[in-house]
Amino acid sequence: MTVEIPAWSHGEIKQIFDDIFFVSGTNKTMHEGVELHHSRNMVIVREEGKLSLINSVRLTNMGLEALEKLGRVHKVIRIGAFHGRDDAFYVNKYQASLWALPGMHDQHKCHIDIEFTAQGQQPFANCSLLPFSTAKFPEAVIHINRHGGILLSCDSIKNWIGPDEYFSEQTAAAYQEQGFFGKAAISKIWQQAMAVKASDFEKLKKLPFRHLLSAHGEPLLDTAYQDVAETIKQEYGV
Repeated sequence: MTVEIPAWSHGEIKQIFDDIFFVSGTNKTMHEGVELHHSRNMVIVREEGKLSLINSVRLTNMGLEALEKLGRVHKVIRIGAFHGRDDAFYVNKYQASLWALPGMHDQHKCHIDIEFTAQGQQPFANCSLLPFSTAKFPEAVIHINRHGGILLSCDSIKNWIGPDEYFSEQTAAAYQEQGFFGKAAISKIWQQAMAVKASDFEKLKKLPFRHLLSAHGEPLLDTAYQDVAETIKQEYGV
């Protein structure tokens, strides 16, 4: 039996590039007995009328109407071990296939249809996968070879410049104190949880990209490579 999370407050679906869309919404979770409210994002890639949802966020009925106007939900793609709570909703509602990284267990009670690997089938054209091969838990970025290169990340690289409308005051204050906010940031907590080695980020720096669309924070357009490279240098010395 799948467990579905209700639809929480979210914004409008915005077109970032041709056939690439972005929507921000709410995430509520408990950590060490503290309820956290912060934002999260879903990226939508359209190809021949079929939609791929990356870092899924459940939308309200009005949001779903807007989504359906873009095309038919065909694939749900999970690239972060700590995301996926809304995958089952989209899989069940639209009979979409679920793509997930090797080693991702079915913690959300949703059958994984396709194991998403760098060498295997890719979900849409001009797409490649870069897994963090040294990570303790499965995580990857997707590279789209369009518009100078677009990087899609989950928790690895965030672009929370500051708290937005989906943050509670308490969570915003806590994240500010812990240094979570910053351009193209790689949080210390993520680093500790994942134990990713510098070699993975050396590989990432070899990718050509200009833009970053993360599961957390604003779209980072045009200067993403320089900003990400600066963060990697700061955090990993490479």
